[in-house]
Amino acid sequence: MHRRASIPARINIIGEHTDYLGGLALPFASNLRLTLTAKTAAKHEGEDTVVKLWQAAGGWPARLEINSDIPIGAGMSSSAALCLAIVLCANGSMDPMKACLEAQRIEHKVLNTPCGLLDQMAMMFSSEGYASLIDFSTNDVKPFQLPENWVFKLVDSGVRRELGTTDYGGSIAQATLETHAREENHRVTAALKADANQLGVLLNESHQSLRTIGVSHDVVDALVADLQATPGVLGARMMGGGFGGMILALVDHPHVIPESLPLVASEAGFVEEFFE
Repeated sequence: MHRRASIPARINIIGEHTDYLGGLALPFASNLRLTLTAKTAAKHEGEDTVVKLWQAAGGWPARLEINSDIPIGAGMSSSAALCLAIVLCANGSMDPMKACLEAQRIEHKVLNTPCGLLDQMAMMFSSEGYASLIDFSTNDVKPFQLPENWVFKLVDSGVRRELGTTDYGGSIAQATLETHAREENHRVTAALKADANQLGVLLNESHQSLRTIGVSHDVVDALVADLQATPGVLGARMMGGGFGGMILALVDHPHVIPESLPLVASEAGFVEEFFE
């Protein structure tokens, strides 16, 4: 048996920290990807954590090799990409939602990450040129064609964190979280009809709201403020689970922030099977 899974990194435009509260999000899959190759072997071979995930997914004895250009701990869901790759290689082609749920299960079990389903669903329901409008109250997914003048770039804060040891919402009142989710849901809905300038305002509002629930970081806040004041940047916010990682910036031209490449909406995760 020889399978290879390819999973994209997740970029979330807006709708952060809403999935576990039954809210809305608007993510897309980027052109950065993780690839896992699994080949039949006499015993499990690979990095310890990868082997543990593979065993949790019921994988057969295999040599497991990973290649990835998704940065670890940077808010781009490298752990979700790995878990999805494990699930697809262990099981072959399967229903996307079932793959998402199984990837979430082994991430909870092995990595001790209290993740929702945003990352996995963004990776498995994506398509080129489109974002996915996800309603986590029903897990319904609708494609949303990205306007050509929505140009996104990633800025690395340089701050990394361990999600398994992060206390999401542990010190924040439930009412504060619910207020954030409710207002963030409104921002997602507004984004669907927004032009680039309006979306920039929504991104700035989203970052401020994320600060109120305690998931940002002083270094990130300072970089976001600098970006928001940069000519040609329409809006910027922290992206992902928080406590460091990447900042998403919306720019009015690809030449703005020249050291960062524009993001491209990519295809969903998939698995291939080879016979040798």
